[in-house]
Amino acid sequence: MGLLRSGMNVYVHGAAATPTPLLEALARRTDVDGVSLYHLHTDGAAPWTTADHAGRFHSISFFNGPAMREPVDDGRADFVPIFLSDVPALFHSGRVQLDVALLQLSPPDAHGYCSLGTSVDAARAAADTARFIIAEINEQMPRTHGNSAVPFDRIDAFLHTDRPLPSHAPGAESEVESRIGELVAGLVEDRATLQVGIGAIPDAVLARLTDKRDLGVHTEMFSDRLVELVECGAVTNKYKVIDTGLIVTSFCMGSRRTYDFVHDNLRVEFHSCDRTNDTQRIARNPRVTAINSAIEVDLTGQVCADSIGHRVYSGIGGQMDFIRGAARSRGGKPIIALPATAAGGTVSRITTELKPGAGVVTTRGHVHWVVTEYGAVNLHGLSLRQRGAALVSIAHPDFRAELTRDLQRLHLG
Repeated sequence: MGLLRSGMNVYVHGAAATPTPLLEALARRTDVDGVSLYHLHTDGAAPWTTADHAGRFHSISFFNGPAMREPVDDGRADFVPIFLSDVPALFHSGRVQLDVALLQLSPPDAHGYCSLGTSVDAARAAADTARFIIAEINEQMPRTHGNSAVPFDRIDAFLHTDRPLPSHAPGAESEVESRIGELVAGLVEDRATLQVGIGAIPDAVLARLTDKRDLGVHTEMFSDRLVELVECGAVTNKYKVIDTGLIVTSFCMGSRRTYDFVHDNLRVEFHSCDRTNDTQRIARNPRVTAINSAIEVDLTGQVCADSIGHRVYSGIGGQMDFIRGAARSRGGKPIIALPATAAGGTVSRITTELKPGAGVVTTRGHVHWVVTEYGAVNLHGLSLRQRGAALVSIAHPDFRAELTRDLQRLHLG
């Protein structure tokens, strides 16, 4: 870690590829200050964000994971609202000039190439533009195909490990998640090209697609449930127009099952997120069905997916990239799926207006399908009055009377 000095800009590999031993070593250093750490979602604790590191390390997140919510909320770290597809250009253009990339890589192959493994996303651009690479070379990091190769002689310093990747296996479904899964699965047609992420609702949807035929996958990320669809024959990628026969992704997170599946699998390609999330590229495949989540949706169709009021919860990510790409795809279906309530049923997530400070990730002009456990409605082409009524119809029954009164007050009822 001696290459890393005060005042440097550092990229940190994320998700399942978070180089935890390197970050722990960095947090122990007391001889540096003014180090900026740029990253997407990182897995595990974030020791460099504690108050005793103030002034030495400054975290700048393009997408908040659980460990970053409190530091950003408390002002100990920063958040950048940005489409995931735009992050690599920050590094390539020099707008953010990286001195060091902290990466977790697979061991080198017979030709002298390591792999970025489970997360290519923005790490590809970081590996290509940083002056120095400091790597954790992990025996258990899968070797992935696509645009993931890093020459061993490009690495300036490394630590050798043999440790399991973080495991995120699907959990048990709630009744609400099961119902949403059924409704969304009903919108997925045979030969559709899927984009779906990780979490209870995506898992519930994927679990109900085993009877579909010839699905394709072009996604930002995937997890265990997608592996099940490949194994049962529902996913063949046969009818994709581009990358035919291939699963295309930017990163993956799951259990050992997912990591074993992607290891040396020529039918799975990992690419930079400016390629996977390119709206025009997404739209070229048929029947793109993009399934994304939200924190709240107002009665005009504005979707907040990154914050709870002023408190940053996650990030913009790839939602808009895929919502727009699906909308422009022949037969595509952009879908926002969310439970009707939060806080134990005391708060409606279909709201008259978004909370003050809430971020609009998907605008009302871009939104199409919205799904809760009470139904699925397509807002595309509807007036404010019509979409308000449609959204009330899928709100929790306990809140419909109040929402209807608000529609009338706004002269939309």
